[in-house]
Amino acid sequence: MKPARTYFQRLRYYYSLFTAGFGGFLIALAALEQEGMPRVWIGYLFMFATIVLYALIGVISRTSNVLEYYVAGRRVPAMFNGMATAADWISAASFISLAGGLYLHGFDGLAYIMGWTGGYCLVALLIAPYLRKFAQYTIPDFLAERYGGAEQAGHGGRAVRILAVIATIMVSFTYVVAQIYAVGLIASRFTGVDFSVGIFLGLASILVCSFLGGMRAITWTQVAQYIIILVAFLIPAMWLSAKHSDNPIPQVAYGKLLPKLSAREHVLQEDPKEAEVRAIYRQRAADYEARLRSLPSSWEAGRIEVQRKLDSVKARNASLLEIRGAERELVAYPKNAEEAERMWAEAREQNLLHAEPITPHATPYPGDPASSDIKRNNFLALVFCLMLGTAALPHILMRSYTTPSVHETRVSVFWTLFFILLIYLTIPALAVLVKYDIYSSLVGIDYAHLPNWVSYWTNVDKLNPLFSINDVNRDGVVQLAEISIDADVLVLATPEIAGLPYVISGLVAAGGLAAALSTADGLLLAISNALSHDVYYKLVDRGASTQKRVTISKLLLLAVAFIAAYAASTKPGDILSLVGAAFSLAGSTLFPALVLGVFWKRANHQGAIAGMTVGFLVCIYYMLHTNPVLGGSAAHQWFHIAPISAGIFGVPAGLLTIIGVSLLTRAPGPQSAALVDYIRAPEQQ
Repeated sequence: MKPARTYFQRLRYYYSLFTAGFGGFLIALAALEQEGMPRVWIGYLFMFATIVLYALIGVISRTSNVLEYYVAGRRVPAMFNGMATAADWISAASFISLAGGLYLHGFDGLAYIMGWTGGYCLVALLIAPYLRKFAQYTIPDFLAERYGGAEQAGHGGRAVRILAVIATIMVSFTYVVAQIYAVGLIASRFTGVDFSVGIFLGLASILVCSFLGGMRAITWTQVAQYIIILVAFLIPAMWLSAKHSDNPIPQVAYGKLLPKLSAREHVLQEDPKEAEVRAIYRQRAADYEARLRSLPSSWEAGRIEVQRKLDSVKARNASLLEIRGAERELVAYPKNAEEAERMWAEAREQNLLHAEPITPHATPYPGDPASSDIKRNNFLALVFCLMLGTAALPHILMRSYTTPSVHETRVSVFWTLFFILLIYLTIPALAVLVKYDIYSSLVGIDYAHLPNWVSYWTNVDKLNPLFSINDVNRDGVVQLAEISIDADVLVLATPEIAGLPYVISGLVAAGGLAAALSTADGLLLAISNALSHDVYYKLVDRGASTQKRVTISKLLLLAVAFIAAYAASTKPGDILSLVGAAFSLAGSTLFPALVLGVFWKRANHQGAIAGMTVGFLVCIYYMLHTNPVLGGSAAHQWFHIAPISAGIFGVPAGLLTIIGVSLLTRAPGPQSAALVDYIRAPEQQ
């Protein structure tokens, strides 16, 4: 026991020094800001310092040992594995987007917190300890051994392995694109570089860790990243909590603030100026609807009108500013009727969104009985998909393999939940605190006295504005309906909204970057390990040396990382939507096979193959046919369930298929039954 205690104490000492050094770094930057250091330099210092830190850990932890590269030598103490898993779990969606989603949707946004937290409870109860006892490297490893192996001359296991690898790649790739997108967003915001350049700057940090040291480097980097995430998230929340309630504990204070927020919402709802602005938005939506109905003639008439306007300002020798404005209007005009249909439909929806009445933050499923029922059903469906998807995420389940024993895995799960809840219990509080601050401090002020952060965030991304505010009714006063804020920007802007020093803005950006990088590291490693271990080593070259296997994994990781970075540079969608799709895919494809593989001996390889295929196809079919971004239509929804919750249909389909096919085909042999008995037997203490 002594060596383990010594190892734990040494780790505790190193990370205590790191925490103290990080605190000193913050104090030094705060002092430099007071001395007049430019903001852009503070942003550069935060980016540079954190990337160098992660790179340094990667260099120190470099390895070519298979056991170290794949599972960190199976010697990570429970508490530190809990911190690393929490960092792996608290992705960009949790850190950046979740509070923004709660800000925009109120009670309905709690589905993410309930689903993800409940999902990790399923990991603890149903899967993690059993995977650790199996003691392999990847999730496809377990599924291939459980559903095939020697009993089927390897053929059943081979097919299950290939399907599991495909599922791992699709789930992890969808998820990692969202993380790299967040990296680009943060890097471009705090260094001023182009969004695409910011993506590849962050990618360098990801690759140094995962490329050099695999799971060992990622684990020790993620522990450091969790410390940064925790400090970065708590400081603004505690500041706002003390500001609005004289209580620095946000989890306690926000309950007292909710009645004040509700009262403010009621005042704004009754404000005639707010009603006036919403009426203008409704009229604009009606205008776009009229244009859409009269296509293509409306497009042709509009194009002629815009061209006539440009000719007119040129003919009367108008100012250069007016001419440039007319030219920009012509350039922005749709090039054809098809493009006009898409752009005007989007504009109509945006105006209708602004025209909607205020949704009370604390009211669940607001609206008439029919719409309320639809919202409730979608809330429950999303919770279901997130829970079961969480319990099947390959990059999270891989961390079950890194602890010294099954007992340590169980303890590690406790620590993971503890470290996750430190953030997750703060997120709803932060959403309420920021909402109250904006509703009371920004709404109602003159446009001439807008705070500096408004113009700063308005100009971050001019093509796809993350924040905008426009005087729609031209009364010179800010109304709530005139404010448009993206869910992905709220947390990053919170320090400036709260009036904190810019160094805290840099800290929050570093926290968001840590959240995105920690998850991206784990996801990329899950993909490369599945390809190198489960495809190359298990199916192509069983005689490959350990050095060759690790080298292949590193090269594949590099290739996948650049493909994911390219996909993220196209800005495929908001972070929460991308992440939600990954959870539905994971739940539909992997969860039934994993759970039945542990708890039902009768499940066989024919059932697993059929169930994974059917679950995947049902989920993909529903997403493609109901998501407008993917060419579908909301009119094709089943029971009005949103495409993000496609797993509500995919999971039961996969589960029932495995059960049905397994019962209709031959029972698995004694090897599979023995494996189930072994992993479910109580561990020896």
